[in-house]
Amino acid sequence: MRKEVIYLSEDRQIHLTAYLHEQTPQLPLWRTRPAVVVLPGGGYQMTSDREADPVALSFLAQGFHAFVLRYSVADRVTYPNPLCDVSRALKSIRHHAEDWGVRSQQIAVCGFSAGGHLAASLGTLWNDPEIETAAGVSAGENQPNALILCYPVISAFKHARANWFTAQMNEQTREKIVEKLSCELHVGPHTPPTFLFHTYDDNTVPVENSLLFAQALAQADIPFEMHLFQYGTHGVSLANELSSHGGASALDGSAERWFDLATTWLWRLFGKPVSSGESTTTQRAHFDLT
Repeated sequence: MRKEVIYLSEDRQIHLTAYLHEQTPQLPLWRTRPAVVVLPGGGYQMTSDREADPVALSFLAQGFHAFVLRYSVADRVTYPNPLCDVSRALKSIRHHAEDWGVRSQQIAVCGFSAGGHLAASLGTLWNDPEIETAAGVSAGENQPNALILCYPVISAFKHARANWFTAQMNEQTREKIVEKLSCELHVGPHTPPTFLFHTYDDNTVPVENSLLFAQALAQADIPFEMHLFQYGTHGVSLANELSSHGGASALDGSAERWFDLATTWLWRLFGKPVSSGESTTTQRAHFDLT
């Protein structure tokens, strides 16, 4: 494994950490790999360490290249700064795709809580001309190929925590920005396949947020998979010891299954490499390594 850090702002506060598998002739089927970009939560006031490296390294262990984006929060969170950050991050990954061995059309974005809102925003607004201009991207450079949304904030209208959004707007832009920040309103044919996970016990971001997005996906005929667990507080991350803050509330044996379910779904979507001896039918189901 090798680690690189790409700075996306002059003061280095916005940065993308890459965890990359080494390319080796001993693994010829893995010359290139899909990638997962992790967006930690934190209410747009900070980015949680518990939803950053532990998650990225878990995806790395499952065969993906993995990235963690520290995006604009707190006094830098004014819309569309976070969305521009993640747009530039995907552009950067695609720019380095050949060197890093990343399959440029197999990049998933995995977000938690407020990071889930940012991931869903990217999935619904990546082709918005305003975002393209502000982020300096074009021709789908910031297009995610899959979304993994973990107890995401979705709507600024329904079941919302208003204080999570107020910092992104001012009185002059409030009406426009509230509409932009409500991801369920912008799902369409451009939105990628999506995996959602939430818990019924979540008292911080109600489960209705995921249900709203799932309903919008269904209406737009966008493939998705959703798993709702009865138990588990907000911010469980991996729901095991790898991401635990030491409290029992961060551990839940049932919710922990979300990660295996998500990686199974993602490999089914992107496909694992196949050897030349497999059948033509099987090869069509997986990605081409040429």
